[in-house]
Amino acid sequence: MAAPRELPEFRTTLTPGEVARIRQWHERAYQAAKEESARPRSYDYLGLRLVVPCEVQPITGVSHLLGETVLREVHAGELVLDMGTGCGVNALLAAGQGAQVVAVDVSPLAVAATRANARRNHLGRAVDTRESDVFSAVPERFDLIIFDPPFRWFQPRDLLEVATSDHNYRSLTKFFLEVGSHLTPSGRLLVFFGSSGDLGYLRWLAGSAGFREEVVARAELTRGDQLVEYLTLRLTRARPTL
Repeated sequence: MAAPRELPEFRTTLTPGEVARIRQWHERAYQAAKEESARPRSYDYLGLRLVVPCEVQPITGVSHLLGETVLREVHAGELVLDMGTGCGVNALLAAGQGAQVVAVDVSPLAVAATRANARRNHLGRAVDTRESDVFSAVPERFDLIIFDPPFRWFQPRDLLEVATSDHNYRSLTKFFLEVGSHLTPSGRLLVFFGSSGDLGYLRWLAGSAGFREEVVARAELTRGDQLVEYLTLRLTRARPTL
């Protein structure tokens, strides 16, 4: 049995000024999320009825960039993994297209929310929910893996912040180290990310792991005087190098 591979040390690709600006954005978003998460939220979203409990990531104004891509990308009969499923939204969209889905999250509250939303939308038989630290509870290989990772690399202060911050991108890095052994030969990834995180680091990880990227959905929003880019990337194998 091969020894576990050591995670590369995270080194940001951003300038000190960019890091400071993202820290300010993150703190404002975290404080706003704490206020908004005082009670469960309900959404009618792309044909789904979703309830998102406190401390689970809500639907946002850019969620459709991944959700609509899932609807286009998933084919009936495929085996799909939704990594970091949150409230289960993308797992349920994939299941609605006729896929069999495994939905995992490190947060037990997110796993419970996904199960409840699967039952609410009559998709419980198509979605297998598990608590998992990246691939720790996932032995299978998949035709498609969906990943909407935390954008920030700061130390989370509570379970709510785990949805938006992955300390030193430990989980993101581990994902790209291990994902190749969880894809079928023609398997592909859909990854959602933005320049309000270290997008350059994510692209370095993906390229080092032997993936080539295609931008399949994109939006730009303005924060103050800064333009922020949000992307859904379709990643397919090029060559293994990481």
